[in-house]
Amino acid sequence: MKIASFLQVSAVSAVLVGLLAPPSGAAVPPPVTRDPECAAALVERLGAVDVLGCDPSGRGRAVLALGDLATAGHVAVLVPGSDIDLGTLADPDDPQRRPFGWARSLADAGGADLAVVLWVGYETPRGLGVDAATGRLARAGAGALTRFVDDLRAELSPGTRLTVVGHSYGAVVTALAADDLAADDLVLLGSPGARAGTVAELGTTARVWAARTDGDWTAWLPAVRLGDVGHGTDPTSPGFGARPLPTGGTSGHDGYFRPGSAALTGLVDVCLDRPEETR
Repeated sequence: MKIASFLQVSAVSAVLVGLLAPPSGAAVPPPVTRDPECAAALVERLGAVDVLGCDPSGRGRAVLALGDLATAGHVAVLVPGSDIDLGTLADPDDPQRRPFGWARSLADAGGADLAVVLWVGYETPRGLGVDAATGRLARAGAGALTRFVDDLRAELSPGTRLTVVGHSYGAVVTALAADDLAADDLVLLGSPGARAGTVAELGTTARVWAARTDGDWTAWLPAVRLGDVGHGTDPTSPGFGARPLPTGGTSGHDGYFRPGSAALTGLVDVCLDRPEETR
């Protein structure tokens, strides 16, 4: 079955379920604790990385830092989407398929003044089923993300600039948390929808950016919302009002952090607050 056809069937199935059942909630997960054995196993598996949290219970959650949070003047928090958990953080054969590879690319491109935190602190949807098409897990994730960013802010030096980068369903989480996030910039990458009609409806004072690469399958999703099914407006649409980011040099749903691409350079520019004339 072609991807577009599969997405259409999945969307119809989700709508039918959504019509039969009212919107449901999920409890906001607790902060990610740091289990010593879990952390040691992660370092052995991933190499040099600061494990801020590692909880092996269930599918597992983790919080990792690349760079020095104590000295960096800029910090980016990367929020991944569906199918990401403790076991799927990284792909050693193809690093750009998984979030740890993205975080590494962003940190390397940003240099010493940018620290990157990979935050997998919520239950992500599995596959393209009902959970991915509804807001249940995103609402719980938004609460956890808000708490994490507040706690992180308290640990950072005054004046540190903080950017939250949400990818795919993680962009939905970021958009839902927007009005409470203590962030200077919000970036929505490959988002299936913002659950708001405009940037103004997000209720944030942060600058909001959005991008979708050529060949990203989220472009085939209908930009509608019926009850709790669907995530609504495409944040890359002109009417939404987000600032556009370049997408050159890469393609596909997992291509936003490709080393050497204009897409990655644009992300680094936002995270380091580079003036527009230098881009």
